[in-house]
Amino acid sequence: MSENNENLSHPAPVSFGEAFKYWLKLGFISFGGPAGQISIMHQELVEKKRWISERRFLHALNFCMVLPGPEAQQLAIYIGWLLHRTWGGIVAGTLFVLPSLFILAGLTYVYMAFGDVKFVQGVFNGIKPAVVAIVVFAAWRIGSRALKNNLLWAMAALSFIAIFALKIPFPYIVLGAGLLGFIGGKLMPEKFRVGGGHGASNKQYGPALIDDDTPPPDHVKFSAARLAVLLLSCLVLWGAAMLLLTEPTLRDMGEFFTKAALVTFGGAYAVLPYVYQGGVEHYHWLTGTQMIDGLALGETTPGPLIMVVSFVGFVGAWTKQIFGPDALFLAGFAGASVATFFTFLPSFLFILAGAPLVESTHGDLKFTAPLTGITAAVVGVILNLAIFFGWHVLWPRATEAAPFSGSFEWFYALISIAAFIALWKYKQDIMRVIGACAALGLIYTFAI
Repeated sequence: MSENNENLSHPAPVSFGEAFKYWLKLGFISFGGPAGQISIMHQELVEKKRWISERRFLHALNFCMVLPGPEAQQLAIYIGWLLHRTWGGIVAGTLFVLPSLFILAGLTYVYMAFGDVKFVQGVFNGIKPAVVAIVVFAAWRIGSRALKNNLLWAMAALSFIAIFALKIPFPYIVLGAGLLGFIGGKLMPEKFRVGGGHGASNKQYGPALIDDDTPPPDHVKFSAARLAVLLLSCLVLWGAAMLLLTEPTLRDMGEFFTKAALVTFGGAYAVLPYVYQGGVEHYHWLTGTQMIDGLALGETTPGPLIMVVSFVGFVGAWTKQIFGPDALFLAGFAGASVATFFTFLPSFLFILAGAPLVESTHGDLKFTAPLTGITAAVVGVILNLAIFFGWHVLWPRATEAAPFSGSFEWFYALISIAAFIALWKYKQDIMRVIGACAALGLIYTFAI
């Protein structure tokens, strides 16, 4: 494809308004999880619009891959910052999640207000076993890509035992795995030289606005003064938001989701056990079954899957009736907004503070060993999450004291198996699988 590309003209500069329209559109169409969202951006920004070159795109993505938080949203912040300075990054990152917040808040209201309606129950009855299959598939997909030797398999197994049997909190597992990866990278580098990002590509799509050899503008050059102002601004913003949260439940959410944002290595599936431990077991904002339903809603809406935190915030504030029994929607939306704000604020800081340092080198980033260790641990954590979800779906009347009490839901087990096969063997789109499972659940609910 190189001959045609050589004749392509250089793209015209992108106005702030044009970029704003694209980021807003992306917020409404960013389905498919991180892989789907990154693919959408690559197709539009690298192949069609040519706002950024393939190599620069992947260079930015490599940095986002090793940060806690949603890498697709962080990539949008990075490219927005490259194009239009700090405000470009803020707009890109905000519009990536804002549509999802409003859509998910509306769906959560329907879920809380009309969840007892048989039609709604039927739809969720079908979606829940699909979620089990999706989480198992996520564990398989990450494991098959990341666990390239017996040592990494052993780390994944230790991670599973730590969270399943020993009930060790997720942040400690992440820190321990990162430390083991760091040490292992020094002692056995060949065992840890397998993860950490996307390789370079030789594909060419023609000249790009931000090309491989584009001279860096002033705003991408590192400045200690600019970094200090940015850190202070984020700290003041976080502190001001916390001071405004005088309601105890919302304040707890601000503190909790700030912590969650700092341990989201490995994507949303990896941090869900931590959100479960806090939201279900510690604060009692929602039940385990509601957590599964929230993940199901998160899978069916645009935006990062970690947006499930807005569901947790909505349900928690609604359940606690923080503004009284007559203002449940207002309470829920406040909880969802607080959860979203504190979860995503660190992503802006990580990119806007770190990107100038990353832009100073256009070579490969050499921090893969700790990431490889964390990724191995994440596989074990996700497997534990799949077992937890599966237990709730297949033995819905069981308790921790009697873990297999009540009848076994064989029909939902079959749906989970079929959904996994559709994802794994036939490479079906997640949205199609969820839609088919919802239809089966609806039919079965009305048939029994």
